[in-house]
Amino acid sequence: MTPACRQAGRRGTSLAQYHKPYPSTFSRVGIRGSIHQCLLKVPEDEHDEHLRKVRALSSMDKEAPHRKSKGDRSDKGQRSVTANKKELDVIKERNKKWAKDQDQRPGAGNKGAKYTSNKTHYSPTDPDARISVKPGKARKLNYLRELSVDTAHHVITDIRAYHADGRDNQQLQDIVRRLQRRLWQQGFVFENCVADTGYSSGENYAFLESRGLKSFIPAHGTFKGGPDGFVYDQGTDSYRCPQGKTIPFTKEFRDHRTGTRKKEYRARKHICTGCPIRSSCLGKSAQEKKFGVTYYRAEYLRNIARVESPLGRYMKGKRQSTVEPVFGTLTQFMGMRKINTIGLAQANKVMHLSAIAYNLKKYLKFENKRPKSGAGKLALPLIVKIMVHYLKSLSPVHLKFRFIF
Repeated sequence: MTPACRQAGRRGTSLAQYHKPYPSTFSRVGIRGSIHQCLLKVPEDEHDEHLRKVRALSSMDKEAPHRKSKGDRSDKGQRSVTANKKELDVIKERNKKWAKDQDQRPGAGNKGAKYTSNKTHYSPTDPDARISVKPGKARKLNYLRELSVDTAHHVITDIRAYHADGRDNQQLQDIVRRLQRRLWQQGFVFENCVADTGYSSGENYAFLESRGLKSFIPAHGTFKGGPDGFVYDQGTDSYRCPQGKTIPFTKEFRDHRTGTRKKEYRARKHICTGCPIRSSCLGKSAQEKKFGVTYYRAEYLRNIARVESPLGRYMKGKRQSTVEPVFGTLTQFMGMRKINTIGLAQANKVMHLSAIAYNLKKYLKFENKRPKSGAGKLALPLIVKIMVHYLKSLSPVHLKFRFIF
């Protein structure tokens, strides 16, 4: 996410932030724990046989873990199956095919190979870590990291670790609240928010508008303001079909799959009777036209108009040129290729330390005073080098202090 800000009481100053999973080519941060240590979850009433019926198990699942952990840090809730009956039924249907060929799939014969999911597996070593995967990448235990960067000087202004099974758009509101408060304390006013499509949702658009922010977040390709060929009438909150018939608003509801708010529009049966395009519009079995549209249609359209404007195109280019160099630097030089601690709190500390080391190097560009002797020239770079080396050798016992932001 990229906000443009101005300093309160002063002439407008450009400041932009961008929040994205870390690193740029991976949406998750690897951890020290191994996915081969994951254990199979069981129902609370202890019938393991039930789980074997609803889930197709590979040969590795049926046996003990390839590398069993020395201790189980998880609580009872984390060891229990989190999928409800409906989700288990979906898993059962999906695994009918897996039950036959799962053990014969490419890579299934590798040492420790098995299919894992957050619904059915957990890590006893690091219960806060979550299984995640990207196309073409290995399935691993990861953390999701969100990052904010200043466009003027590429200074990191916010960083936070989240569970890797969450989506980017689920974290946006928490990020904005924290960042807006921090910038205000430093004398800046948050004005524009720029992010990639992963942060797109009607709820986020409405939230940003309620906070007085302009969003520049491209909408998902699945967004539609209504069926093709139907025209929306804002005055009556209804749609007009290609044949000129009115489809009125009937009710609000929540999508059972995504939990998002939607509005239902439904035409009475007699309206579609005798329509020349009835078969192509309704299909074979439907008797009336009914469809759902996002509750935040107006917010979507306002955001899309901003994204497609000249300012929106400028913001997109600014976002791309700002964040990627920071991701690369943190990955290659600041010890952020992999998290080597256990727990979400410790992961946050490692990320903060890495960001501090990065910002200290940036601070050198703001320091114009030259030391009288050459001895002082290496002081700050040496501190940065020591911190980076310290990050690479961190272990949980070293992280016994607390950051206050």
